[in-house]
Amino acid sequence: MRPLTWLRQELRSRPYVADTILAVFLYASTLLTPDAPPPPGAMWRVQMQPLTAYSIALATIVCGALVFRRRWPRAVLAVTVTGFVAYLMVGGGRSPLDLALGIAVYTVASRYPRRDVWAYGGLVALVVTVAKVVFVGDTWLAPEVLAQVAPIGMATAIGDALRSRRAYVAAIEERARRAEETREEEAERRVMEERLHIARELHDVLAHHIALINVQAQVAAHLLATEPEQARTALGHVRHAGKEALDELRTTVGLLRRPGSRDELLTEPAPGLDRLPDLVDSFTTAGLRLGWLIYGDPRPLPAPVGLAAFRIVQEALTNVSKHAPQATATVRIDYASDAVVVDVADDGESDPGGVSSGTGHGLIGMRERARSVGGTFVAGPVEDGGFRVHAVLPTSRKSRP
Repeated sequence: MRPLTWLRQELRSRPYVADTILAVFLYASTLLTPDAPPPPGAMWRVQMQPLTAYSIALATIVCGALVFRRRWPRAVLAVTVTGFVAYLMVGGGRSPLDLALGIAVYTVASRYPRRDVWAYGGLVALVVTVAKVVFVGDTWLAPEVLAQVAPIGMATAIGDALRSRRAYVAAIEERARRAEETREEEAERRVMEERLHIARELHDVLAHHIALINVQAQVAAHLLATEPEQARTALGHVRHAGKEALDELRTTVGLLRRPGSRDELLTEPAPGLDRLPDLVDSFTTAGLRLGWLIYGDPRPLPAPVGLAAFRIVQEALTNVSKHAPQATATVRIDYASDAVVVDVADDGESDPGGVSSGTGHGLIGMRERARSVGGTFVAGPVEDGGFRVHAVLPTSRKSRP
């Protein structure tokens, strides 16, 4: 590190030390100022007056106050202006104490709002002008007065510019900090969304086939001794369901590992309602009593809506096969003008209490799928017995991100 850079950093980290050095230097310059007559041909009298005992005392007060200029800038300005006026009262002329006044004005200008700063600067300039007119005998527009007031205006302008620059840099740093926090929050939110998305995909892909495998395995175990042919048929269904589960799982994992948009994951490999007959056949083959009805004119649906409808039906029937295998389920699909309505109900045993939102992972997944396309979802036991899943999926609006 260069010596000047190191010195600058040290002084910035120790402001009182820097101000003390400045005050001592200014005080020493004041004490050592000789009596200097004006140079030949000067346009106005610029004479450095020698200090008296009173002047030395005033210099001590003014320079000592500069040590605390960063902590109490307005109080230091008041002391400096008072000392300067008192110095003029005892007959003082131009001296390094003029610099102390400029430093005090600069400090206030660099720390307070612009409106207050220029008010302070104007007040100090007025006080200095009046003091020069009253105690020195100069006229209002004398060159000596203008020469005394001009540095005050310059100090005010420099301090105000520095304050504006600090505020600008602070605003940029704050925006950068907030942008970084926003990026981190957005990244965390996206990670959480992706985790939920992956969990939902894996659940929907595996739950249906595993439920069928479980049912067929129980059938095979029950019939193995008495009806081996039917047991072998059930085992064939188990093998077929296992193969489909592995194929879909392999495809899903491949899509998750492949870079691409979420829309690709939403539409592959899951089908839409065009695969509803195959889905119903897989459950009826597993022994579930099931009927399905279509209302309205079937039409192609947006891929996210079709996927959501298919997965909701699939998960609802999977829940029926797991929790009420002896029940009869009914699937109703209603193609409305601006929505598709999915309704799956069964007549199995359940506690009444009205429709609720549900708390299981499958119900949560169905609700998330409905909301992802801007739809609504309710599920719960019904008063007449059984369980009902009802979702309304709009077809005329974009899915949520």
